[in-house]
Amino acid sequence: MCFQRTRNYAYNPAACQHARTGGLRLSKKLIKSTAVVGGMTLISRILGFIRDMVFARIFGADAATDAFFLAFKIPNFLRRLFAEGAFSQAFVPVFTEYKEQRSREELRLLLDRVAGSFALALLLISLTGVIAAPLLIAAFGPGFLDDEATFVLASDMLRLTFPYILFISLTAFAGAILNSFGRFAVPAFTPVFLNLCLIGAALWLAPLFDEPVMALAWGVFAAGLAQLAFQVPFLLRLGLLPRPRLRGAHEGVERIKQLMLPAIFGSSVSQINLLFDTLIASFLVTGSISWLYYSDRLVEFPLGVFGIALATVILPKLSRDHARASPERFSATLDWALRWVWLIGAPAAVGLMLLAGPILITLFYGGEFGLDDVAMSRLSLVAYALGLLGFILVKVLAPGFYARQDTRTPVRIGIRAMLWNMLLNVLFVVPLVLTGFQGPHMGLALATAASAFINAGLLFRRLRETGIYRPGPGWRLFFLRVALANLVMGGVLYAGSEPVETWADWSSLERLSGLLLWIGVGASSYFLTLLALGMPPRVLLRGGH
Repeated sequence: MCFQRTRNYAYNPAACQHARTGGLRLSKKLIKSTAVVGGMTLISRILGFIRDMVFARIFGADAATDAFFLAFKIPNFLRRLFAEGAFSQAFVPVFTEYKEQRSREELRLLLDRVAGSFALALLLISLTGVIAAPLLIAAFGPGFLDDEATFVLASDMLRLTFPYILFISLTAFAGAILNSFGRFAVPAFTPVFLNLCLIGAALWLAPLFDEPVMALAWGVFAAGLAQLAFQVPFLLRLGLLPRPRLRGAHEGVERIKQLMLPAIFGSSVSQINLLFDTLIASFLVTGSISWLYYSDRLVEFPLGVFGIALATVILPKLSRDHARASPERFSATLDWALRWVWLIGAPAAVGLMLLAGPILITLFYGGEFGLDDVAMSRLSLVAYALGLLGFILVKVLAPGFYARQDTRTPVRIGIRAMLWNMLLNVLFVVPLVLTGFQGPHMGLALATAASAFINAGLLFRRLRETGIYRPGPGWRLFFLRVALANLVMGGVLYAGSEPVETWADWSSLERLSGLLLWIGVGASSYFLTLLALGMPPRVLLRGGH
């Protein structure tokens, strides 16, 4: 045994080395699954950028777009909180245990009972949100109360966007089932329909409305239906399409409910932080919410394509390791994932910071989105990019607890990080406002970034203290190589990239070509430096092992 079954696992180095060797044999499968999820997510994110380019050029950054982003952020926040956050992380470990240890009939009964309870709760939440839309806007965007027209517009749009939580949460339920059976591509591709619906609404539906931005709210509603419908045939093919049942108690459902409540906080602290940012931003200069939105969207690109993809793949694997009583493989899986975080996440953060201006001006500049909007969005993008590693680490470390059906530890840590975020918001934003700094919304992004690292640090420390995670050999040399490669890449990008003002004078095609060129130059300098420092391709493909 690598670990002994005591309160804190005892450690056996020789056995763990053997387990890590076995774990490396699985790395190819994990890499393939991560690549599938990342590839599908990449398609969605590219369409997401096209969507945001359409938004920026048609609607710009004004009070109406602020109203829509708030009306969309509230149900989107609940989606990540209940669906992709608490529900998935409570459901997958229990579902995996049933899949590994119970009969097919017991597995189907669990699905039917979960579907009945989950759908009823979501329906009640959706109806409540539609009825209480003005109260929710007042709570999450109190700055809108001073502008009656914007307040009414945001409330009307929220009545249309709020039912999205019902459809998309059921979609996440279906996706969790598919992921547990290794069908990662379908759930990862599903968000494409949201982008297609919103692009269509902006281009063809908006001109039909007196208030064009209202079309986007209808686009959100349609997207929820489309995403749910897309996954149904794949569940039928597996023979696992749930038939909702409510009658009688069920042991598995009760365990999921018990795990969900603390997981609501522990898995979605970053989303709570973003909503708190929105609340404060509603009191700042008009456009602040939109600037934060566009910069957050850019940070979400590497976070979704890599960070969330990695977390999606390792949660079922960690759940299986735990269900099979294999703590040594559990630790090896975490070690593999953490190496990939540093190998890919660190250069993504550096590149995003140094190319913030060119990325924004290439994607969004033009029409109603001017150079001032680029400059303001750049401030918050650089700040968010500073926290990218923290965001990814939280996504990867939290499954180390959820897979073991421990949701209480992340919630305690999450609450501490959230309180730090609130305090840092005040400490960063107030001085910027008092000194007349042009862009105090940057302080909100800095606070969110800092709190992500606090959250990740506390999660990591707990995993180490309890012996759940034991770092593999070679971390010091690996970390040094990655750090030096990032310094080289950062120096190349800083010295070579043109000023933002120069990019503004170029055509759209020249901007896109220049951006792709510098992304290629940065990536090449990074990986060539790693090779020069003695990290061969076969080690790179194993995530640094």
